[in-house]
Amino acid sequence: MRILLSLLIALWTLPAAAGGDRTGAFDYYVLSLSWSPNWCALTGDAQRSEQCDARSDHGWILHGLWPQFHRGYPSYCQTAERPPSRRMTAAMADIMGTSGLAWYQWKKHGTCTGLSAEQYYDLSRRAYALVNRPEVFRKLDKTVKLPASVVEEAFLQANPDWTADMLTITCRDGHIQEARLCLSRDLRPVPCGQDVIRDCQARSAVFIPVR
Repeated sequence: MRILLSLLIALWTLPAAAGGDRTGAFDYYVLSLSWSPNWCALTGDAQRSEQCDARSDHGWILHGLWPQFHRGYPSYCQTAERPPSRRMTAAMADIMGTSGLAWYQWKKHGTCTGLSAEQYYDLSRRAYALVNRPEVFRKLDKTVKLPASVVEEAFLQANPDWTADMLTITCRDGHIQEARLCLSRDLRPVPCGQDVIRDCQARSAVFIPVR
């Protein structure tokens, strides 16, 4: 009985990521920005992603705008909205790196917003434009190692209306990965839920400069 109870408690404490959730039912958004050079070094270069072409000059790109519950998140919701056209997804590549990412973000997250694809992409672009992305990182001329806390502080200084509980910095395989900002439905910065505000604790994470 104790083992069963422990298992149920463990399952209850896991963040939810269920598929087929009800569209439009969520509490706030997470705006996720990915540092493109690091993603390219870890994944994109091996995939020969067009995002990683040196001519693209990407720094902080839009990974996605994600509907979020105070605990867990919806995904792959059933929606009556039509999927985005190729024109719509291609138009997002300037801030998302590729049209493929734009399509995937709609399928997994956009369908849960209650918005049309056009409205979702428009809202995503507006949210991305609200962020002052620290210029200091684009001035790097060589790969460095730094604490994730330095990246967080740079974002907070560039966006003085934010507080530390509204932002989290993530790492992957020893690299700075993403900056994630929590936003209300009308795109005001708000405190993140406990399953989102989990900062990377790395004291020496790799940060690769824009090529």
